[in-house]
Amino acid sequence: MGRKADYSKPMTGLGAGVFEIVADHDGDTYRSVYAVKLGDDIYVLHSFQKKSTIGIKTPKPDLELIKTRLRRIRQALAEANKEKGKS
Repeated sequence: MGRKADYSKPMTGLGAGVFEIVADHDGDTYRSVYAVKLGDDIYVLHSFQKKSTIGIKTPKPDLELIKTRLRRIRQALAEANKEKGKS
């Protein structure tokens, strides 16, 4: 538990433990971004088809969605841990 998949790579700019899997199929490219080491769970933050044929950058709307989801998960886990400490 807590290990990254062999075929994934770190996604830069989002902190430690956030990885990206890239898969090609029928001339299209698909990406999934996930986070490990968030409690005991693995969270898939976003999966999408990369539509741009130029460059490898993640489109800004997709990147913003990933950042928002990651921030919300981290906040929820912090609140849950705080509640555990009260009991």
